[in-house]
Amino acid sequence: MLADTRILHGLYKKYHWLMRGPTFYAVHLLLDKHADAQLALVDALAERVQTLGGVAVGDPRHVAEITEIPRPPDGVEEVPAMLSRLLDAHETILIDAHAAAARVAELGDDGSNDLLVSAVIRTGEFQVWFLAEHLVDTPLVRATDRRA
Repeated sequence: MLADTRILHGLYKKYHWLMRGPTFYAVHLLLDKHADAQLALVDALAERVQTLGGVAVGDPRHVAEITEIPRPPDGVEEVPAMLSRLLDAHETILIDAHAAAARVAELGDDGSNDLLVSAVIRTGEFQVWFLAEHLVDTPLVRATDRRA
């Protein structure tokens, strides 16, 4: 999950830089805010791994080898494709986070469970909500003249 969260952070930064279109400003800022939140999660997860006596994955090459999130194509994609890739990455992380939270709860590891539920899952669900709203089709609604 740590590797996937690092990859998600990278996707957010890439798409932040490549954003374009009529919603550029708002989505550009949103993606940067989400990237910052993901980076904070990476740090929290890595510190938890270290606290428990493990070794956090730090080498980008190792991260690329063990992530479950597919590498996006080089270059620029259409905005809906970029946002959809972010949603897919979140789905991967959220599925793993729910399973991990259940497992560590069974093991009595309240600290890891708290981190997974209150940080990884809640942040991910919140970010999914914001991203998904940018993919909703909004039909054009014309104002009517009510002066009669």
